[in-house]
Amino acid sequence: MRHHFFFLLFLLLPLGATAQVGEHRNDFAVGLNSGYVMNRVTFNPSVKETPKGGLTLGAIARYTCEKYFSAICAVQAELNYASLGWEEDIDPAYSTDTYSRTMHYIQMPLLTRIAWGRERRGAQFYLLLGPQFGYCIGEKEHFSNPWIGSPRPNNVTMQYGKAIENRFEYGLTGGAGLEISTAIGHFQLEGRYYFALSDMYGNSKKDPFGRSANGAIFIKAAYLLDLIRTKNDAIK
Repeated sequence: MRHHFFFLLFLLLPLGATAQVGEHRNDFAVGLNSGYVMNRVTFNPSVKETPKGGLTLGAIARYTCEKYFSAICAVQAELNYASLGWEEDIDPAYSTDTYSRTMHYIQMPLLTRIAWGRERRGAQFYLLLGPQFGYCIGEKEHFSNPWIGSPRPNNVTMQYGKAIENRFEYGLTGGAGLEISTAIGHFQLEGRYYFALSDMYGNSKKDPFGRSANGAIFIKAAYLLDLIRTKNDAIK
């Protein structure tokens, strides 16, 4: 219940970004992003894993609404693809098996963005925070050949052959980055972490897992182009 309370709080953050009174801005930019993601799935009971790497890419729309003191306030929405999943760290003393699962997600972060620095030409540092929604559009298991399937140190094997039950997920995401603004657009490099509040599998007492949630680190580069810019020669 506490997780859901914080999720609703962050859901309202983008709305709150426009409620302050400062120097008005009316900047709208769109762009593309791509990068690398490292994902783990938190299981309870636990499954020994190593981070699974994958690709992420997508589109960005950003509206900058005001400058409040030195903070440049904006809201940002994205529509991204991300390759998530997990890779098991199976001790060869127990088994020669190898196993991983790839899960393909469409993700939609809704973010509050606060930046400090140059708006037109130069560098600015920024923070991002907000809710994220996702939907798994496909998955694939990768078994070694030959495949034994057991034993495991803690005897957790329920995940093998078990399809995702909850394809829709939600959680919180946040990060920080550096943006360089030029005459031809904005160039970004950022790091971000996503923490899922929902589970992939059922989590009732009759289900095998009490927790089964994604947690991902993103390293992303992006390019944005201004479509609308505030007409004010004093902005630097």
